Amino acid sequence: MVTRLRRYRQIADVLVKYGFGVLVEEVIPGAERLRVFRRPPEEKRSVYERIRLAIEELGPTYIKFGQIMSTRRELLPPDLIEELQKLQDRVAPVPFEEIRPVIMEYCPNLEECFDIIEEEPVAAASLSQVHRAVTRDGHVVALKVQRPGIVDLIETDLLILQSLVTRVESIFPDMRVYNLQGMMDEFSAQIRRELDFTQDGANAERLRRNLQDLECVKIPRVYWEISGPRLLAMDYVEGVRIDDVEAIRALGLFPEDIADTGFAAYVQQIFVDGFFHGDPHPGNLLVTELGEIVFLDYGIVGVLRLERRRVFVDFLLAMTRKDVAGVIAALGKLDVHINPADLDAVKDDLYLVMLDYREMKLERVNFAVAIRGLTDTLRRYHIRVPSTLMLMMKVIVMVMDVGTRLDPAFNFDQRVRPYLLEIAAQQRLSPDNVTGAVRSIVDAAEGLLAIPGNVNETLKTLSEGTVTLELENHDLDRIVGVIDRTSDKIIVGLVVAAVVVGSSLILRIADLPVPGYVSVLATLGYVFAVIVGFYAVYIVFRHSRGLRR
Repeated sequence: MVTRLRRYRQIADVLVKYGFGVLVEEVIPGAERLRVFRRPPEEKRSVYERIRLAIEELGPTYIKFGQIMSTRRELLPPDLIEELQKLQDRVAPVPFEEIRPVIMEYCPNLEECFDIIEEEPVAAASLSQVHRAVTRDGHVVALKVQRPGIVDLIETDLLILQSLVTRVESIFPDMRVYNLQGMMDEFSAQIRRELDFTQDGANAERLRRNLQDLECVKIPRVYWEISGPRLLAMDYVEGVRIDDVEAIRALGLFPEDIADTGFAAYVQQIFVDGFFHGDPHPGNLLVTELGEIVFLDYGIVGVLRLERRRVFVDFLLAMTRKDVAGVIAALGKLDVHINPADLDAVKDDLYLVMLDYREMKLERVNFAVAIRGLTDTLRRYHIRVPSTLMLMMKVIVMVMDVGTRLDPAFNFDQRVRPYLLEIAAQQRLSPDNVTGAVRSIVDAAEGLLAIPGNVNETLKTLSEGTVTLELENHDLDRIVGVIDRTSDKIIVGLVVAAVVVGSSLILRIADLPVPGYVSVLATLGYVFAVIVGFYAVYIVFRHSRGLRR
């Protein structure tokens, strides 16, 4: 069991060792009681290299955190990203006698489950190590076994990281723009998922189903009967690293074909299936002697709902077309909020990125340049980006790096655009889109048909006198003035109408015995009504013109 105080002391010692003593004093509570001393780093290294070395020494939690942060190009400087991508998750293996009890949780009698278990691991990482074994029915399997005590260590580290993040945001308020608390919550959920090997197995099975029609892609089968949260048994696959061009040629294969296969596999995962392998570094991609690409390590995956996939297609198409407005529109649909005050500057910077990308010679065109330019711009203006978007861009950059290593003529821009155009066309004509369009038409029709009923209900409410109006205080005087002027006009109109009607009646009965002056008054009434009428029309006309101005 690792206590928090002891772990604080270990973290402080490592940070001081690599020259971050000032940070220890500022951030770690009670640093003076930990008896750490500020001392310069032992060697002349850059600050980013020292950060990477400190993270590696701090252990699995911090290594995983660094690996995840290596995807956040919109937050961190490019040189730091480059160092974080070098993080090595390799440690000395645990003796088999310490690993045996974990295996026996799922296979109480090892002899009944396996003919052979090789005690020397074929790989060792901070969370687990892998042993080759042969089952009783002759299947060669890889046993991924969780290291004893790793859960306690990680939970302790998560508590410490949580407190450090809170302290950093209180000491340095400007850091809140990076939403460290949100990133910490996301990281905690991610690493806890990785500690549950059944999640790894489920991810592998889903990838296996999705890619089963691609003949040159292989996902190892999971043996669920001997698997669980701390043990995962899968087919053991031998192959060479995907970036080992000479070894691939030695197998009689063409690296250019491998690049095409890997590219097609990732296009399908991201834009068709919406579920993709999120850690395609060369150690997780093997090539078999049959020319198959084998995907390993399924702890990090990306999930894209259908509506997100459509926007991502629009986003990448805009990038390949150097369409700044299209990129901004797609980012908006992805909940990327740009400060209105910065919008013009962001557009200008993106336009320069697109110009640089467009003016490259064809043989030097590298879509990663545009991606990195975009993320540099996002970082410059402190624009937060959904983690799924950053993971997708990280995967694309890594796939491009591997593709160009296998095939120097690999051009992502030219290869991806036909795929994207085809996918966009299919999406527009997909059953979901057609269903959505029909639903919208039906909703609109129902709205139109409901208008008469709504009008009738409104008139009924008015006639019953049950309408309630809520008025702001500052509008009352204005409303009262309008009502007064309107009532004056109505009174004038009624008077004029009464005069006209009265005069007409008098003139109509002129043949009756009435005094002559009455006829004169009736005529004067007509004249008065005409004058007042013309004046009223003039006032109304002048008022209307004043409103239009």
